[in-house]
Amino acid sequence: MGWPKLKTWALEWLRRIRVLYRLNNRRLAVERDSAAFGVADDCLRQAVAEMKTQMETELAQADLAPPCRRALESLQAHWEGLTRFVDDPWIPMDNNASEQLARGPGVARKNFYGSGSQWSGHLAAALFSILATLSMWKLNPRKWLTWYFEHCAAVGGKVPENIQLFLPWNLSEEQKKEFGNAGLPQGDDTS
Repeated sequence: MGWPKLKTWALEWLRRIRVLYRLNNRRLAVERDSAAFGVADDCLRQAVAEMKTQMETELAQADLAPPCRRALESLQAHWEGLTRFVDDPWIPMDNNASEQLARGPGVARKNFYGSGSQWSGHLAAALFSILATLSMWKLNPRKWLTWYFEHCAAVGGKVPENIQLFLPWNLSEEQKKEFGNAGLPQGDDTS
């Protein structure tokens, strides 16, 4: 039995998952204390219960294709964690946002100079911390780093004496505008 024969089965499970996302998005779009939340929450819980029943029904079939059985056994083994979002709407359904945040360092690590050395790991961690902080403050990293390095050069290539002046939360409103991302295309914070 090949994978093309299992396409219908796989697409049906993808449809069920898509329904859960849609129902959860509806639930998250309304106020928690509202009647609409209760209705949306009930619909989501019913769909999750139906999915669990479907999983158990298929696993009970002796002739279930081995790839399908492996997928459903994994779903069953991880069911509690995968459905935790149902009881706590603050928990996202997946970790896509976290994975996207970790993607840059993960993909780039092989390209870092001396990636096997401890000092390069410390340097990378420090730089990611700085860049993430600048991003949180909506500051353009290239503008801010140029400004900082110009000050380092002005004092003989050393760290400026008063580092507090360079911390994003200590910048004046005028400096925040000067080093901000205003006017940059969406997603381009390095020009």
